[in-house]
Amino acid sequence: MVLHTLFALFVAAILLLGGESATFIIRNNCPYTIWPAALTGAGSQPSTTGFELQSQASHNIDIPPPWSGRIWARTFCTDICLTGECGKGGGPCAGAGGNLPVTLVEFTLNGDGGKDFYDVSNVDGFNLPVSIVPEASCPTTSCGVDINAECPAELAVWNQNGHAIGCKSACTAFNTPQDCCTGEYNSPTVCQHSKYSNFFEQKCPQAYSYAYDDKTSTFTCPTGPNYKVTFCP
Repeated sequence: MVLHTLFALFVAAILLLGGESATFIIRNNCPYTIWPAALTGAGSQPSTTGFELQSQASHNIDIPPPWSGRIWARTFCTDICLTGECGKGGGPCAGAGGNLPVTLVEFTLNGDGGKDFYDVSNVDGFNLPVSIVPEASCPTTSCGVDINAECPAELAVWNQNGHAIGCKSACTAFNTPQDCCTGEYNSPTVCQHSKYSNFFEQKCPQAYSYAYDDKTSTFTCPTGPNYKVTFCP
C-alpha cells in the first residue's frame, strides 16, 4: 500500500513537471528520401537523433519536456550527407549538429509560463522547406518555398551537377559581425536587416531571417500538444 501511494505521488509529480512526452510527427512530402535529425540543447534525449525517411512517409519522435533543441533534415546522404551532415551519414547524430546551411525547426517545450516556444529558422541558411503544425488551436509557422531555386550565387551551395542544394545565410557565408549580430552588433537596436536577410524574409516572412527576428518569427502554445513537422509541405 505504501509503495503504491509513493508510486502514485511520483507519477503525479512527473506530470506536474511536464514529464509526458511530446510526439513529433515527422513527415516527408519531398519527392525523394531525406534523413531527419534532432539535437538536444537542454533536457532529455529524444527517442531517436537521426533516421531515413522515404518520400510520403512519416516517423514519430518522442521527446519528454522540459526540452529545448532543434530538428532538421539531411539530404543526398550516402557515406556523408551533402546538406545537414552531422558526421554520421544518414544515421543517428548522437549529439552533433548539422553542417550549414540547413533549415532549422527550433523548440522549447514547457518553457517560461508553462508554454512551448517554436520557430522555423533560416539564420543558419536553408536546405529544405518545412512547416510546423501544432495538434492544438495554436499558430502554425513555415518556410514553404524552395529558396535554393532563387538563392544568390554568392550564397548558393552546389552539387556536382551544378544544381543549388542549399542557400547560406550571410553570417554563414561571410562571418562578419554585422551579418552574425556579434561583437559591437550584438543587440537588436544595432543589428538590423541586410539585403541578404531581406531576401530570406521576403521568401519566408514567418521564419527567422537573422538573429533578432523574434517579433515575427517566434510562436507559442500552452505546453502539451504534439507537433507535426513536414518537410516540403
